[in-house]
Amino acid sequence: MASTVTGDTGGGRNWTFLTNHGHVLLAIARDPTARLRDVAAEVGVTERAAQAIVADLEAGGYLHRTRVGRRNEYTLNPAGRFRHPAEADRQVGDLLALFADTSTAKARPRA
Repeated sequence: MASTVTGDTGGGRNWTFLTNHGHVLLAIARDPTARLRDVAAEVGVTERAAQAIVADLEAGGYLHRTRVGRRNEYTLNPAGRFRHPAEADRQVGDLLALFADTSTAKARPRA
């Protein structure tokens, strides 16, 4: 019996290759001034979950949060290493380069 490896098949369990932490990191890489509300909506998690993930990423040294007026601006650390031993020799910058093409990312209008 063959198994399906795509996440949106309609039957069985839905899953993705990247964790919510990876999705949040990529969303911020695409728009470093994004509101957490927008990041949460893009990733498909609650705003509280997005806040917790950003706190994890900041504590792990993967990003730095700077307050600019009433907003946060994020700076990513592409030299950070993956946490799982199987990928610990790779930098998260490799993931960012693959998925977060910031040169073609569209700026979102701000409310």
